[in-house]
Order: sequence, then structure tokens, then C-alpha cells
Amino acid sequence: MRLPFKSDPDRIALWGHVAPFAVWIVFILLLQTLEAISACPRWLYPWSYALKTFACAALFLWLKPWRFYTAFNLRRLPLVLCVGVLVAVIWIVPETPAVGKAFPDLQMFYHRWLIMMPGSLPDYFNPGFYPALPPGHIARAYMPNEAGWAMTLIRLAGSACVIAIIEEFFFRGFFYRWLRRGRFWEIPLGKFDAQAFWTVAIVFGLEHDRWFAGLIAGVAYGWLAIKTEDVWAAAAAHFITNLILGFFVILSGQYGFW
Repeated sequence: MRLPFKSDPDRIALWGHVAPFAVWIVFILLLQTLEAISACPRWLYPWSYALKTFACAALFLWLKPWRFYTAFNLRRLPLVLCVGVLVAVIWIVPETPAVGKAFPDLQMFYHRWLIMMPGSLPDYFNPGFYPALPPGHIARAYMPNEAGWAMTLIRLAGSACVIAIIEEFFFRGFFYRWLRRGRFWEIPLGKFDAQAFWTVAIVFGLEHDRWFAGLIAGVAYGWLAIKTEDVWAAAAAHFITNLILGFFVILSGQYGFW
């Protein structure tokens, strides 16, 4: 299938950066709508995640937004690796049992105020079960003993290889430059704009339930994209973060991160 607007670079760039992420969000909203009307069986959660993973990956590959960038420079890999690992550590460590034993009040503050919704404990944090999830919690639907290993691994692949990439093309590739007006794909990614930078970082943080860790991640990936002038560097760091987080979830059983 050919793009109906293949001769219009503005629309090609726009759709390539925005459409995969928009479709991902539509899947989330549809699932939330089914939840609201109590018409969402547990098996639908892993299956819907698998469907949106394949759908958004296919859309990203079809629209090819990377055509507006140079190839990833392997010399940036050490910096990318450092950023990706650092964000994963910041995301994971505050919620580990070790931190809870050493600093229980600090961990309680983190759960109550630095995770949505501030002022209340998240539904997966029950001191009687933590770090295990309360019985019947929806995130348990992704566990291998319930969903099967195939679905669990698709969840891992979707998190690391799909949403991490399309989020960066949307937030750093499109949104950050679109806020500065003009033909966004022609605006140099390496030029810092404080208002656009912090707007994107805050929106990125609020997109995640762990809004504080998300804000730090948004700052880190945004800084990396500007420093390297390469959205692929931010995407690679995000991939590393989500891959580490996914392996941590599977190995530790803390499916509340998912």
C-alpha cells in the first residue's frame, strides 16, 4: 500500500512521528472504556497488549519516520548505555524491598506522593503483600503462570522494542520541535529551547503512573537527544531502560511495574 500523501513531506513526517504513538494511546483508551463498563475480561489485557504491539510496530515500519534522520552513530553507544541504565536504576530502586527495609518512611513517601495519584497509595502497593501484588490485581494477568510465557515475552518486547521507540519519535522527534513552530522536522534537534524542553519532560512524566521517575526519564532522554542531535540515541536509551525494567519484573515478580 502506498501513502496517499507520498509527495507531501510535511504530512509524511507528521504521520510517521505521531500515528504509531496515537494508535497506542487509542488502544489504552479503549481498554479503559471497557474497564469502566465492567466488560474487560482478564485475558484481554495481555492479548490487547500483543495486538497493539504488532499493530504499532507495523505502522512504524510502514511510515518509516527514521527517513528524516541519519543512522545511529555507534560511537554514542557508551553514553546511551549510561543514560539507559541510570534511568532504569532511578525507576526501580526506590520501590525495592531493600529500600523499604532500610528506609520504610522514605519508601512510603515515594509511593504516596511520587506516584499517581499523589496523596494516595497506588493499588499495587499493599504492605501486607508487597512486593507481591494483591490477589486478583490486573497486572498479574501478564504473569507467565496466567498469560503464558509467549504473552509475557511479547509484553517485554512491546515495552522495549515498540513503545520505547515510538514514544521517542513522538516526544523528542516531533513534540519538542513542534512546540517551537515551523516545519518541525526541519528544526535542528540539537538546539535547546527551555520552554519546549520542560513542557515535553513534564507531559512525558505525567503520561506515566510513576510521574516523578517519568519526569527524570523525560529530562534524561531529552538531554540525550539534544546533546547527540539524534532521536535514535534517545530511543536506544529508552529501549535499554525498558529492557532492564522488563527483565527485573520477570525475574523479581514485581509485576506492579507493568
